[in-house]
Amino acid sequence: MGVIDYFRREATAAAAPEQKASATGKLVAMQAAGGRVAWTPRDAVSLTRNGFAGNPVGFRVVKLIAEAAAALPLILQDSARRYEEHPLLSLLRKPNTAQGRAELLEAFYGQLLLTGNGYIEAVAAEEGAPVELHVLRSDRMSLVPGADGWPVAFDYTVNGRKHRFDVSGARSPICHIKSFHPQDDHYGLSPMQAAATALDVHNSATRWSKALLDNAARPSGAIVYRGTGGDGTMTTGRPMLLEGGLDWKPMGFSPSDMEFQKTKESAARDIALAFGVPPMLLGIPGDATYANYQEANRAFYRLTVLPLATRVTAALGEWLERFTEEDLTLAPDLEQVPALSAEREALWKRVGEATFLSEAEKRAMLGLPPLDMSNG
Repeated sequence: MGVIDYFRREATAAAAPEQKASATGKLVAMQAAGGRVAWTPRDAVSLTRNGFAGNPVGFRVVKLIAEAAAALPLILQDSARRYEEHPLLSLLRKPNTAQGRAELLEAFYGQLLLTGNGYIEAVAAEEGAPVELHVLRSDRMSLVPGADGWPVAFDYTVNGRKHRFDVSGARSPICHIKSFHPQDDHYGLSPMQAAATALDVHNSATRWSKALLDNAARPSGAIVYRGTGGDGTMTTGRPMLLEGGLDWKPMGFSPSDMEFQKTKESAARDIALAFGVPPMLLGIPGDATYANYQEANRAFYRLTVLPLATRVTAALGEWLERFTEEDLTLAPDLEQVPALSAEREALWKRVGEATFLSEAEKRAMLGLPPLDMSNG
């Protein structure tokens, strides 16, 4: 019995039937509110709290990308065939008792977008392929480098309790996928970090708007010095000035006068830009980069969703094939992406009409395995 039941044995006094479960399943986190500062701290917990849970634009862009990438149909193939049924496909369809494929991948993509790092734990039997997959929270995971700088273990820590995953062997129980970071060898850089300043501006503008509304949508006024004179009959009904020459002057500045709304929209566009989401898809006005919504949606899939999903599924397939010792490729099925249907139809037509290409070359260009000629 390995790490599968490590924490369950501590919580179970009597013997019980063995069940496969995540090694971190019994760890429970406690959250504490942090203090407010001028700029949001750049750690993963603070950015997630302020940029995702506390900002509608950050929330929407992460959900939009994660849901779109997780919903992409997947294909599994080797050099000879495309599999309709395979143990790894069955595992991905039902990775654990609480999640399906879409839920697992959405959680993984969300962690990757929020922190720049994504971790999946494989719960495996003594030999063979994993029987469960679990997404682990990135903010709880820390990498342990070896003498040569390469990872030898990962520590998963919650409330002072720690579990160590040994990843020095050929079959690592942890799949770590990270975004590119030019200044860190072990951890990725998240779009949330790049958008942190814009998030602070957008959140501050929202707080300013709330404070303005609470104050009757305008500053209350100013005390103006008019020289000596004090109070008299002309000041009846106005704020009382006991002595001196000060006068009360009501004031009001509309949000348009302060360029308030433009500031929020500019910050929202910067947030969308950092994540690669066309502002048009978020309903942000003033952006005419794309001719229409349909073109913006195609660009969103072409430039953001597919590159991310292709990289993640390729790494996930390479990690899983170490358990099965097969040469497999896991990738999104481009033929089943509605946003790309027009482009795929054009590609199929262009390749189909290329008389100078053989059938094998046409299939290779379309990403299809060779025809199985063993039966004919």
